[in-house]
Amino acid sequence: MKSSPHLPLLLSLSSAILSCSSNKDTLQRPNILFIMSDDHAWQAVSAYGGPLKDYAPTPNIDRIAQNGIRFDRCLVTNSISGPSRAVILTGKYSHLNGFLSNEAKEFDGSQQTFPKLLQKAGYTTAIIGKWHLVSNPTGFDHWEILPGQGQYYNPDFITAEGRHREEGYVTEIITEKCIKWLSEVKNSGKPFMLMMHHKAPHREWQPGPNELTLYKDITFPEPPTLFDDYSGRGRAEREQDMTIAKTMRLQEDLKLYKDPVKGKNVGLNRMTPEQAAAWDSVYNPIIRKFYANPPEGDELVRFKYQRYMQDYLACIAAVDKSVGRILDYLKETGLDKNTIVIYTSDQGFYLGEHGWFDKRFMFEESYRTPLLISWPGVTKSGSVNKNIVSNLDFAETFLDAAGVKIPSDMQGESLVPLLKGKKVPGWRKEHYYHYYEYPAVHSVKRHYGISTERYKLIHFYYDIDEWELFDLQSDPMEMKNVYNDPAYDRVKKQLHKRLEKIMKKYGDSDELALSFLPAK
Repeated sequence: MKSSPHLPLLLSLSSAILSCSSNKDTLQRPNILFIMSDDHAWQAVSAYGGPLKDYAPTPNIDRIAQNGIRFDRCLVTNSISGPSRAVILTGKYSHLNGFLSNEAKEFDGSQQTFPKLLQKAGYTTAIIGKWHLVSNPTGFDHWEILPGQGQYYNPDFITAEGRHREEGYVTEIITEKCIKWLSEVKNSGKPFMLMMHHKAPHREWQPGPNELTLYKDITFPEPPTLFDDYSGRGRAEREQDMTIAKTMRLQEDLKLYKDPVKGKNVGLNRMTPEQAAAWDSVYNPIIRKFYANPPEGDELVRFKYQRYMQDYLACIAAVDKSVGRILDYLKETGLDKNTIVIYTSDQGFYLGEHGWFDKRFMFEESYRTPLLISWPGVTKSGSVNKNIVSNLDFAETFLDAAGVKIPSDMQGESLVPLLKGKKVPGWRKEHYYHYYEYPAVHSVKRHYGISTERYKLIHFYYDIDEWELFDLQSDPMEMKNVYNDPAYDRVKKQLHKRLEKIMKKYGDSDELALSFLPAK
């Protein structure tokens, strides 16, 4: 049979159409901008409507919820920075990814992570900002990370080429770096995944030069449990070391240095003369007033709480401005039309509840983290979801949104159906938690437990062997342990069975947990 003289042209056109179709498919895959702060309490995100919303609003972070969805019950698997990040990367609990506590040597970067899988699927990947996993990042085309916790002023950054220092405020520098990277990849024809990870508002809460005076004249409402005496609960609550009254330091945490040289605080000693002058103009009057007539007892606690809030929330204000800048950049460049934007924190944080700051406990303030997601054209604006979701689900969600097969050994669930407004039959009704870091800073004892929509069963097993049960419906502030209350016997038995079942599901056990303890 004689071939048509037009066949080469037809084949050429067919190839071009297939090529264009392939490129179109690639371009249609959504970009992913994953913004995560450190220790940002959900109570301090005004989209959640808490008591701070009128005092310290977060209008730019709220924009993500307004354009997308607010998750009201996002729970972490292990409320501490490094382990939370490892869970997010791997989609696996701490006992499987190997990074159980901030005391761990380093994250095993050779293991499977969602950035590696996205990279393999054709995504350009980057992380800029806080890493806090000791080992160098893997699975990223570009990375610039803070060493350890990093510094607020004139921070060091680590790249593949080495370590260097940059002048400025860390939140603003991270923002500039992210915008610069986006400008370099936006026309590459490849989808991107950027992890924009802020240090703020981590302790010691050093406000930036543009937020130094933001809340200096504001008096914030005190939480009703600020003077909690832990009656009705166990040793774990009584023996912790994270109270505003005793643990929060006047100098390092609240910057009330008697010595104008600022003592030995590495963070403040990094300042340039201009930065230090601006800082001193704000803090020196506070210092003089405090030491002229220092408060005592409950009044000292109240004073410390206000200083804590003024600094902590000022750090968040800089993060909120950063979010606004990045959202504006996406809109100006047209990237907003095909970019999923996620805002979350590595865990929750105590803002004076139970008299505490920090995190670690399986109580609501530190167990629950903010999660706001916008996905133009997919997620309905202003949506609210009350399902139990988790940082365990993030990796699976990113992969699913990108059209990448979710590995069977990941332990979370994709949130994509929820982002599409679907009701998912069989969605989880309980969540498992396990905290390992003891003895260590803040002295929160090791514990694991299960939380349902209404109840929470916690076992402080390794050090004191005490059980606690809370009814979140009648006791939302978790003030009364009802484990030994006969009225809860049936609930207690059911929760024990559910706890045993969920531990088996995730491959955890008492025996495995004990194997991680250091040898005596």
